[in-house]
Amino acid sequence: MKKGFISGVLLAASAALATSALAQDELPVLSGPYLGQTPAGKVAEPFGLGVISTQGYEYNGVFAPGMEEFYFIRGIEGSRDQVLIRYKQVGEQWFGEVMSPRLGQHTFSPDGKTMHLGRRYLTRTDEGWSERQELGSPFAQSFIMRLTSSQNGTYYFDTYDETNEAFPIRASRLVDGVRQAPEALSSAINTGTYISHPFIAPDESYLIWDATKADGFGDSDLYISYRQADGSWGEAINLGAEINSEGWDGAGYVTPDGKYLFFNRTVSPGVGEGLPNVDLYWVDAQFIEALRPKN
Repeated sequence: MKKGFISGVLLAASAALATSALAQDELPVLSGPYLGQTPAGKVAEPFGLGVISTQGYEYNGVFAPGMEEFYFIRGIEGSRDQVLIRYKQVGEQWFGEVMSPRLGQHTFSPDGKTMHLGRRYLTRTDEGWSERQELGSPFAQSFIMRLTSSQNGTYYFDTYDETNEAFPIRASRLVDGVRQAPEALSSAINTGTYISHPFIAPDESYLIWDATKADGFGDSDLYISYRQADGSWGEAINLGAEINSEGWDGAGYVTPDGKYLFFNRTVSPGVGEGLPNVDLYWVDAQFIEALRPKN
């Protein structure tokens, strides 16, 4: 085995503690498309209720490009420890495993070769996923919760700042192979507080993110903005009561096949030292075209 890879023996060693805390029999074999779940409709609902979404902490459900792997974060009951779980499709069945302790908020490049983890990343290789690496300049000093990338290599990311609730979403383009300095997006996106967890469409035609605003349904809501003909971002559109709730709704991500939006909702607060009850939700992504301005 090559040095520096988190798959194989090294992966097993790094996840040993987490695996002992999360029994493998808690990851049942599933069968059928979308891990055997009945497709969601226009109203958001928990994904895999009682199997994937439980009474604990499940966060950041993401299918990798190709739709043959599903990754999410699960909290260990009674603690604040978290693990990264991967379900992999073999034929019609899905087999789950604890991949590692939590590495960050994972997203994938459109070609599936990179797992973004904020200002860090993994690269897919023949042996599995590489060791976690740093993006470096100009991101080294940034506290990035989530970074997503477009087909042309543009990064869209939040810039969390615990001293300032109005931290903005920024973008960094790739020009002739050179990474450009990040620039804050316009006020069409960066209005409100806790402006977080962007998802950029592969063709950059729309952006989904969450923020707390006066016109929202409660805590953070999910919003969408569409790229206009002049390249600017259109007015932020709240995704509505069929998706947003009175609680925290955020971390939206559209499946690589374009059919569903996955996001998270806080169902109840944590008790003692434990994590809150956060569930994975999903909804039909037809709202993307339904809300798109017609002119």
